[in-house]
Amino acid sequence: MTDDLTWSALDDSSFDELCILAHACLEADGGSPLFAGEQMLRGRMLIGESIAARDASGALVAAASLYLGDSGATTTGMVHPARRGEGLGTRLLQWARDRTGPAPLTVATETLSERAERLYARFGLAEVFAEDVMRHDLSGVPDLLAPEGITLTPVSAADHTLLFEAYTRSFADRPGFTVPIAAQWLDELIEDPDYRADLSLLATDVDQPVGFVNVLGTWVDQVGVVPPYRGRRLGAHSSRTSSARTARSPRRARTGAGSP
Repeated sequence: MTDDLTWSALDDSSFDELCILAHACLEADGGSPLFAGEQMLRGRMLIGESIAARDASGALVAAASLYLGDSGATTTGMVHPARRGEGLGTRLLQWARDRTGPAPLTVATETLSERAERLYARFGLAEVFAEDVMRHDLSGVPDLLAPEGITLTPVSAADHTLLFEAYTRSFADRPGFTVPIAAQWLDELIEDPDYRADLSLLATDVDQPVGFVNVLGTWVDQVGVVPPYRGRRLGAHSSRTSSARTARSPRRARTGAGSP
């Protein structure tokens, strides 16, 4: 362990430093750019307990947070690419483990390198859930016909209770899925400053919700199709339609699709 570091807790004034560190990690490792956004970064790093390391110049080079909930603890950590291989990741994870006690510990991370996987394995941790981040050039979004009888409505003009129903029915068979409280899920989604209700879509068959697409910024964040309607390219058509609308948006830059 290097001895040129000063350790302390994070606070709200640390956000700009965290943003710089998050961008450095994303550039080196990949992952969702949403992680460096204000809502996700604050939600991951500035809740619960925290620990941070700064070098002799005062620059933030490593940080971790720990949130203890009813079902266990969740930790997220970052180590600047230039300071890896010095044992900082081990220090952060040991800190989280020591404070978790007998409760289950979950590590939420944007990437899983071979080095990180070996570190987690030493602490008895194994991957249980993963998401892929995919990119597509919006100048060449392919044409996909809508399945017969399906209507796509922007969420900005749709019944939000149907959106919630589409979400829960689409992901009910996902391992570990727990149905959230409708009002809380909708409030968190609609009030997210990055949520694009104008680009997000609800798919219906007559008046039954059968699928949806949620867009955050210029990213397709969630795509879901209820089981009886899978295999008809409804998810692909909905994502294509949303992406094409994103390409015409003044905020266009890039888009991705993830399976939540």
